Amino acid sequence: MTTNPLNSTLLPSGETTGAAADDGVLRVATYNIHKGVRGIGPAKRLEIHNLGLGVEALDADLVFLQEVRRFHELEARRFQRTWFGWPEQPQAEFLAPEGYEVAYRTNAVTRGGEHGNALLSRWPIGDIGHYDVSDHRFEQRGLLHVPVRWQGMEVHAIVAHFGLIHASRVRQAERLAQFIEEKVPRGAPVVVAGDFNDWSEKLDQLICRCGLRRAMPPNGKRALTFPSRVPVFALDRVYTRGLRCVSTFVPRGTMWARMSDHLPLVAELQLDG
Repeated sequence: MTTNPLNSTLLPSGETTGAAADDGVLRVATYNIHKGVRGIGPAKRLEIHNLGLGVEALDADLVFLQEVRRFHELEARRFQRTWFGWPEQPQAEFLAPEGYEVAYRTNAVTRGGEHGNALLSRWPIGDIGHYDVSDHRFEQRGLLHVPVRWQGMEVHAIVAHFGLIHASRVRQAERLAQFIEEKVPRGAPVVVAGDFNDWSEKLDQLICRCGLRRAMPPNGKRALTFPSRVPVFALDRVYTRGLRCVSTFVPRGTMWARMSDHLPLVAELQLDG
């Protein structure tokens, strides 16, 4: 039996997780994977294989991924002769643990390829939707909407990746609220997770106006995820409706720090009431 080396660095206590979260707990994770590649120039390295181990170690019911590639011709050629090589599958399918369902939609088309958002789900998924929230031509952004059947109900999962300019993020938060109002049934549980690029912590009030609340542990401590080597910003977040947060944690350690410029954020949720 092969041991996943990332399990030993997953929980703050050093404990590992085996089976899925207990009944009544929905474990979600959000992770910006930086397109599966780190470094620049000759030092550029392929991390997608390590990221596969990382996603498995998170043991989440729902994994919200940003900066995921379906293909990239230049990178595929660059890494085709490396030890493990560029995966033949699109990155979302490659990263999905056995038995998970996959949803993916492209946000941005770039020279030689593209990238977008993905959801990996331990639970059955419904029709996949995509909503363009690009604010200007230099940043292509989108919302990935996936209904998930969990414990006899439909939970609406939305993967988000907001822009680098504050004014753009404000407008994208407004479009998120509009999307939920128009596309998600009233009263249905909602989980919105992703990279919000909110360096100045100014989005919470705006996002909460549409009935969402930020998933925070009982002690109210923000989960710092960026940059991965010495995290000082809480860019990666989970917002919910109809679900409350019972715990959060951020895996730390050298192996996690090398795989992406972000660390993953994991939150455990329970139904309100």
